Amino acid sequence: MAKDILQDTDTLPEGLTLNSFLPYRLTMLADQVSRTAAQIYADRFDLTRPEWRIIASLSELGPVSATEICAHSTQDKMTVSRAVASLEARGLLRRHDAPHDRRNKILDLTQAGRALYRKIVPLILARETYLLESFSPEERATLNRLLEALLMRARDLEQRG
Repeated sequence: MAKDILQDTDTLPEGLTLNSFLPYRLTMLADQVSRTAAQIYADRFDLTRPEWRIIASLSELGPVSATEICAHSTQDKMTVSRAVASLEARGLLRRHDAPHDRRNKILDLTQAGRALYRKIVPLILARETYLLESFSPEERATLNRLLEALLMRARDLEQRG
């Protein structure tokens, strides 16, 4: 069916304006917010986005496998692998054998990694506060509900295929 539509340019579907298309708008918003956070961890602390996500994930989850980091931080295996190697080389995390399976490695922040996290978090949270302070508490609660509802619907669509 898609081939039929694309063969004749006069029959292309209309009605999509990229700037009002929800997935595009969410991507643009997420990218812009991420760039403001990156100004802190990249410019001031020389971390990439994947490295920061790993540090934040390990701080939240504690010692876990790279597979768990991938799931928690929504990053692919190769990205996590490269970032882990970089963080390990900088002395910010360490790998050790999993207790019940030596083939599996557990990642954990070093003391230096935890100290770096503690330096970055107040700066990142200040940015978040700035972004949200124009909303009333009720609007922030509504925003959280709406984001959660969108996430659940997107997961439902993904499962349906």
